[in-house]
Amino acid sequence: MPDKQDKQNEQKEFIIEKIKERPVNKKKLMRRTLTTAAMAVIFGLIACFTFLILEPIISNWLYPEEEPNIVLFPEDQEEMSPEEMLSDTMQNLQQSLQQNSQNAQNEKDNQNGQREENVNPPESVVLEEEQIQEILSGVTLDLENYRELYSALSGYVNELNHSMVTVTGISSDVDWLNNVMESSKQSSGVIIANNGKELLILADYGPIKKAERLSVTFYDGSKADAYIVKSDETTDLTVVAVDLNSLSKEFVDNIGFAALGSTNIRKNTGTPVIALGSPMGSTGSIGYGIIAAESQVLKVDARYKMLQTDIYGSQNAGGFLFNMQGQLIGAITSNSGTDMRNLIVAYGISDLRKLIEKLSNNIPVAYMGITGIDVSEEANSELNVPFGAYVKEVAKNSPAMMAGIQQGDVIVFMDGSEIQNFSEYIRVLMNAEAGETIEVTLMRQSQEEYKEMTLTITLGESGKEG
Repeated sequence: MPDKQDKQNEQKEFIIEKIKERPVNKKKLMRRTLTTAAMAVIFGLIACFTFLILEPIISNWLYPEEEPNIVLFPEDQEEMSPEEMLSDTMQNLQQSLQQNSQNAQNEKDNQNGQREENVNPPESVVLEEEQIQEILSGVTLDLENYRELYSALSGYVNELNHSMVTVTGISSDVDWLNNVMESSKQSSGVIIANNGKELLILADYGPIKKAERLSVTFYDGSKADAYIVKSDETTDLTVVAVDLNSLSKEFVDNIGFAALGSTNIRKNTGTPVIALGSPMGSTGSIGYGIIAAESQVLKVDARYKMLQTDIYGSQNAGGFLFNMQGQLIGAITSNSGTDMRNLIVAYGISDLRKLIEKLSNNIPVAYMGITGIDVSEEANSELNVPFGAYVKEVAKNSPAMMAGIQQGDVIVFMDGSEIQNFSEYIRVLMNAEAGETIEVTLMRQSQEEYKEMTLTITLGESGKEG
């Protein structure tokens, strides 16, 4: 019996035997956890990087963004002013009346058989000074006439102001107590184009040059954020853009645009003009007057016609000149270069057209680095100086200097185009691209004759010279 009992006990012990769990390897588990976490982080970074690269491509594919239209301001040709056209029209009319009168007299003489062999043409009527005074004495202007005149000018200015804006440049600084202070400066601007994506505004660059952010105030008081497209240090002009998406469609449809006029006319002096923007130094000021004089100012790779008015304004004047046809004909500059410091002076718009076009399309302006003049008829006939662009000065470290152009050289061919004067040099350079390599043929004086030389020049970018 004991043996049987022992066997039963052994069987019971075998049945209740516990199976122990395998011990956990904590180091191995920790390694696996860290590896999994690291792989997750790496996968996340790769996914983010891939998304950042592909997202713009996919977005542009699904929702293609329209490229802005190219803005063009075609070069204008020399033309006649309205005053000259009126003068020529009156002269032609007077000649026509005299001819008709002569024909009528001749016909009458033929009918009466009294026509003489040599018939003198009727003399033109010349008024004596007393007769002119008598006519003028009959013309009187009273208070009502002046009221109507200035009321008409005020209405005209109100229409022009639909294209005028105020560009505000805002900058921030920190004082000694670490308090953030904001300061703002204002510049006058004029709306010149809509490229389908932005409103483009021509403005005075000086006051907003160091601004951290910009805003534009329109004629109705509404405001919008803005940004600079491109600027020109030589003329101190800039083109500022406002995103069309930030403006209502109704507002955009009713906005005014300034049409570019022409200053390539025989005689600008005497033309009535209106100065808008800040001609008196404060935003929204106005000046009436005429173009009193014209002059030329030489710049590096440029030459500008300066329109001097009889409008007395501020030495810090800014803004734009308009003629009586509502056309923009000048950009006011405070750096007039004349001794008449308080008279409003402006760059003629015809010389700025190509520059404004490049600024509007954010295209770099090519830079070669010479100041030049035309070769006169006297210099050509008496000194045998060939016609072309005479190099008066060469800018230091400019592409022209690096290529070997010297003072006194005469450029006669450039990029395959014949150069007869400095204006043609400017035209060819403005049509060239920054970074482009061109061939320049020049004539250089050697002893008593000019010898031809051909140089290869890689153009720089204006504003990054030196």
